[in-house]
Amino acid sequence: MRKQFLFIFLALIVANTSQAQGKTTRIGYIDMEYILENVSDYKEAKSQLEQKAQKWKQEVEAKKLNINNLKESLKTEKALLTKELIEERETEIKFLEQEMMDYQQKQFGSDGNLMRQKAALAKPIQDQVFTAVQDIAEAKNYDFVFDKSSDLTMLFSNKRFDISDQVLRILNRTEKREQLSKKQLKEQEAKENIENAIDENPAMADRQKALDEKRAAREKLIQDRKLEQEAKKKEYDDRRKALQEEREAKKNGTVSGTATTAVPGAAATTGDAKTSSTAKTATPAATGETPAGEQPAMTKAEERQLLYEQRKKELEERRKKILEEREAAKKAKEAETQKANTTNN
Repeated sequence: MRKQFLFIFLALIVANTSQAQGKTTRIGYIDMEYILENVSDYKEAKSQLEQKAQKWKQEVEAKKLNINNLKESLKTEKALLTKELIEERETEIKFLEQEMMDYQQKQFGSDGNLMRQKAALAKPIQDQVFTAVQDIAEAKNYDFVFDKSSDLTMLFSNKRFDISDQVLRILNRTEKREQLSKKQLKEQEAKENIENAIDENPAMADRQKALDEKRAAREKLIQDRKLEQEAKKKEYDDRRKALQEEREAKKNGTVSGTATTAVPGAAATTGDAKTSSTAKTATPAATGETPAGEQPAMTKAEERQLLYEQRKKELEERRKKILEEREAAKKAKEAETQKANTTNN
């Protein structure tokens, strides 16, 4: 009966299309299963329902195990029991089996708790989907919108006629609307309008994909540069620290080496040698000269200048990125306006 109704319905569509002559018929479709699987509230409730179903299955398995144990026990003790006891146990086993089957039917039958709770779970979202489909059909002049997951057999369907993602965006927009400010809501609506235009225009989708790839490559390049700058800064800090440690080590090593050299000489001249070497070591520090082989440490002013240049470079790169993103958004908006003008004409 349902197939005959669908056949008549499709025949009416064909007749309508032939009578329209100059008018273009717009047809779209949705995938209800895909929409339900991508709604967060439905997924959470479905997960809880699956946990319930798992608990029911465990209870059924426990009943089956208990019945099997009673059967095995009767089989083992049958030779020792009277006819009345055997009949009593068999009656008990049949009663438990019937009880188990009734419980299984109650939970997993065609009109059982699982099916009824699934239907109750999906109905609010299905109502929202129907409302969203009507809004989209009225706004974009769709003549027919089908459900791909229903009993209607669709042998082929072009992806560009699929409005499931548009329906999902409407459902998600309703959830987010209460959490967004006016400015954020306006930005969200502009973004959704662009996404809807992309869905309906494959050429624009390709352009958007190319823009996204360029943006991703640019962001990767900026990230690589940032990592390179951090590596250079770390290398500079390590080198500066190493120079300071080397300078301290040379300073300490000079004193101890002079004392060691003075030991082979006369005992009376040990103090003079120490005094002389100490004086020689202290001379460069006193005069402000840098020992040979050492590089002077950077002053605080030089460090500040280096950090300032690095920050300036980062700010310049960030400014360049913002300008490029604004330019891309402007081009996308111009393309959308041009498409709207073409459609109106």
